[in-house]
Amino acid sequence: MGGTRPAARDSAERTVPARRGAVVAALMLAMALAALDSTVVSTAVPQIVADLGGFSVFSWLFSGYLLAVTVTLPVYGKISDTFGRQPVLVAGAAVFLLGSLLCAAAWNMGALIAFRIVQGLGGGALQGTVQTLAADLYPLEERPKIQSKLSTVWAVSAVAGPGIGGVLAAYADWRWIFLVNLPIGGAALWLVVRHLHEPERERPVSARVDWAGALAVFACGGVLLTALVQGGVAWPWLSAPSLALFATGLALVGVVVWVERRAAEPIIPGWVWRRRTIAAVNLALGALGLLMVAPAVFLPTYAQSVLGLTPVAAGFVLSVWTLSWPVSAALSQHVYRRIGFRDTAMLGIGTAALILFAFPFLPYPGAAWQPTLLMLLLGGALGLFQLPLIVGVQSTVGWAERGTTTASVLFCRQTGQTVGAAVFGAVANGVLAARLGGTGDLDSVTRGLDAGTAPQATRHAIADAVHAVYLGAACAAGLAFLVLLFLAPRRFPVRKD
Repeated sequence: MGGTRPAARDSAERTVPARRGAVVAALMLAMALAALDSTVVSTAVPQIVADLGGFSVFSWLFSGYLLAVTVTLPVYGKISDTFGRQPVLVAGAAVFLLGSLLCAAAWNMGALIAFRIVQGLGGGALQGTVQTLAADLYPLEERPKIQSKLSTVWAVSAVAGPGIGGVLAAYADWRWIFLVNLPIGGAALWLVVRHLHEPERERPVSARVDWAGALAVFACGGVLLTALVQGGVAWPWLSAPSLALFATGLALVGVVVWVERRAAEPIIPGWVWRRRTIAAVNLALGALGLLMVAPAVFLPTYAQSVLGLTPVAAGFVLSVWTLSWPVSAALSQHVYRRIGFRDTAMLGIGTAALILFAFPFLPYPGAAWQPTLLMLLLGGALGLFQLPLIVGVQSTVGWAERGTTTASVLFCRQTGQTVGAAVFGAVANGVLAARLGGTGDLDSVTRGLDAGTAPQATRHAIADAVHAVYLGAACAAGLAFLVLLFLAPRRFPVRKD
């Protein structure tokens, strides 16, 4: 197997350029499916609940999808390294489109949640395989081009998704939110099948999927992420359901370790954590997922409740970081070619820590341009941080390990977001309860604000709660900086393919 890879790589370099434009278009369409789906549903929730009911469980429309995407990333990464990228991408897109069609036909909230999970099972393949193929198609010098294009897809989706969802729900029907996936996904599938032709690679005779490990990873991740997503929301943190889920999850961690250590081709191989570069990038991007929760979840509440902005204006305050992030990511190559991947990422995350730390010092109530400027700067800093790490870590491994490596990075970032939502939600609610002298949570208090019944003291309490979250996010950025400083090698061991 090892002796055939250089020839296969040369073959790829000869055959890819003629079709690369069509394949890149397919990757961007596939990424748009996954990116839009995380935002387009949010503005249609009132119409969905009015039609199907199930208000008490509608949050699982998002949580179920997120769980399915997160826990399947390592599985798809390993399968793509074993059997190739195209089969995984085609299968993932087909499952995603099937889930979309089923969502459009859902007859109640329970069915819609179940079909969203089916979508997530395909979404995990889309996210991981697209990022892996981006590294397969382009040499290191050109890789920022495709990565910046994919970042732009995410940015446009973040800005356009809520608006598209709102328009479809208001003027057509919420089911069209899922039906529009079909032509987009169909076009992506056609381009992939027609133009993505991977070179033949010899596989070991014993090549097989570690299904026992995949099932163990899926069960363990599902239980622990459910505990984090629902803890403090559906039940108190120290309640019997919460403790039972955490205990079960920890037991399943032991099962995963036991199964994977005995597997011939483990889903999560030990080298992912034994290699300094990959381990450092995993931890650093886990911290990125953690800190991203602060602006993504809490800034709109701050903008509406403290600054008094409309939902549209609050969305604009948040969306500006999606404008500077891809621009900074595209330009980061000029920095890391001079000072290296690690130092460029440290420059970005160090700047991000200072920006996050500055947020609590904004005047009260302040003007809208102040958090907007900070978000613009934050997007630029994080673009300088994330892309060099992804490009750098993908460049340290060969084709046969790239899918697993990319999936581990994305898995850690997704897990960081889940942990951040749970941790920062608890921090915000704790600060709010302390300032108001009782019990309460941010959601119930902001609903009172919408009704115009909350006094000025409540607005101050909300500002303090969001400030505490931003301080926590600054600490997460500082943690990422220290991980890179002490764990990552100064020069990544880049393979010369």
